[in-house]
Amino acid sequence: MLAALSDALPNLVGGAADLSCSTKSIVKDSPAFDGQSGAGRNIFFGVREHAMASIANGMSYYGMLRPFVSTFMVFSDYMRPTFRLAAMNNLPVVYVFTHDSLAVGEDGPTHQPVEHLTAMRTVPGMNVIRPCDANEAAEAWRYAMEDNTHPTALIFSRQNLPTLDRSVYAEASQAAKGAYVLSDSTETPKAIIIASGSEVHLALDAQKQLAEKNIPVRVVSMPCQEAFEAQSKEYKESVLPASITARVSVEAGITLGWERYIGISGIAIGVDTYGASAPGNTVMEKYNFTSANVVNAVQEVLAD
Repeated sequence: MLAALSDALPNLVGGAADLSCSTKSIVKDSPAFDGQSGAGRNIFFGVREHAMASIANGMSYYGMLRPFVSTFMVFSDYMRPTFRLAAMNNLPVVYVFTHDSLAVGEDGPTHQPVEHLTAMRTVPGMNVIRPCDANEAAEAWRYAMEDNTHPTALIFSRQNLPTLDRSVYAEASQAAKGAYVLSDSTETPKAIIIASGSEVHLALDAQKQLAEKNIPVRVVSMPCQEAFEAQSKEYKESVLPASITARVSVEAGITLGWERYIGISGIAIGVDTYGASAPGNTVMEKYNFTSANVVNAVQEVLAD
């Protein structure tokens, strides 16, 4: 998506905090920025995340450029003051964060984000988008580039994720509404599973398993809470009907904040501690990010 955008937008410029090979944040067919001539659209900021984001704010103030910066999500803490300034001043900087969960794996708890996603969501005026597959990722970039008055954080996984068949599931363009019914049951659902990012796939697997138990369930993909909150009451009710109180959220981060959508009787599947050093799949399983655990949670809220 970044390659396509860089072809279409000659004013798109950016780089990474010495992690461009890992974050894949490269402007295609462009050399490194030359401070003498001004040529080149790829900036090698060095390992200094706060300065990197501050420079991006400065470029955005200039008005002619659309800057992006990237690093691992766990390092977003260093950039928080610049988030606030960008949001206060309506600067449409794009922050690209990869390696977004415990699935980072062997790098261990120091590099596995836990509280960071929720922390970014607390910044007023900033969009935080965590897509579930390649199609939602494309829509996330589209949303970021079309918004000229807010900074946007794009949250991507380290691990590969399946690309959903949109002839089976809802169109990815609905991601622009922040949340949408990705997969519904053929009869009135008894419960709703809400998920973002990589955990959407767990929700879909759980939905299939629950259908085999004659438990109809709706799966809602919620890549951007800020965009969803901006929708009409009617749209929000169509996605999350008040009549369906049995709800489960699934997200590989702290559970704080999910009570807004699941209520006091819902179950939030998340991680309210720190991670561990092991292969990513192993860590996710040990912290109960499995479709079986989602199935059990849905059955529990229905029993209650």
